[in-house]
Amino acid sequence: MELRQLRYVVAVAETRNFTRAAARCFVAQSALSRQIGNLERELGAKLFARTSRRVELTPAGEAFLVGARQCLEAAERAAADAAAAVGEVCGRLLIGTIPTVVAVDIAEVLQRFRERHPQVRVGLHVGASDAMTAEVAAGDLDVAFLGLPAGHEPQGVAALELAREQLVAVVSLTHDLANHDRVTLRQLAASPFADFPAGSPGRVQSDQAFEAAELEREVAYEMMSVELMTRIVGRDLAVALLPATVAHANPAVRALPLTDGPSRVEYLVWSRFNPTPATSAFLSTFRP
Repeated sequence: MELRQLRYVVAVAETRNFTRAAARCFVAQSALSRQIGNLERELGAKLFARTSRRVELTPAGEAFLVGARQCLEAAERAAADAAAAVGEVCGRLLIGTIPTVVAVDIAEVLQRFRERHPQVRVGLHVGASDAMTAEVAAGDLDVAFLGLPAGHEPQGVAALELAREQLVAVVSLTHDLANHDRVTLRQLAASPFADFPAGSPGRVQSDQAFEAAELEREVAYEMMSVELMTRIVGRDLAVALLPATVAHANPAVRALPLTDGPSRVEYLVWSRFNPTPATSAFLSTFRP
């Protein structure tokens, strides 16, 4: 059994397609299929049920996949530790981020990190703050950039506060409030809203602000995509509460200061349990 065979199995399991798996692994599909076939004969069990249109893991494949991932992770960690022992940093770094990070320019941070540690492979994942906090605590992500309502601190992980800001009202250029210099939550409550999914930290900060003001509002559109949210606002279908930097990126909307708007805190979080050399190197770029 070889590590490349384990990589091929994981790639097919994740893509559910031999052609896409081969492209991901930079190998010919015939070579990938042959190696998986060799592995199946060695194991005496089929790992995949496949037709010309469909690929699924068999029960044996499901069981094998768990150990295959663990073996690959252990191999990567061993290589990274060996490199760190001679002053080099390599391996994989998995970064989670909310779609509305404004405290740092993530592309610029990654550029600086790559200049210092070109051997590190970086994976990026966009998601919700609560889910990513759990993934960092479980070791599924190495670090994550979060945005939480003021007064809500990350739980179960180490955290570095990056910035605090008050959200702004975002309206279309033709909205009745577009020419105002400043607005209130009561004025906004008369319009339908585009917002993050119910229960997510991005949604909670807005819900709490309206509850504190004893106001009700209609959330007509729910989504995680900020780009889509601002496009919906730009069509005058809804209004939204977003960070000012995000709102200013779309010329079809106007950002208005709120007299009683909610505040958000951005964090960088990580787990203190056995961080990889790549994680420690990444964190060092943020520590004084």
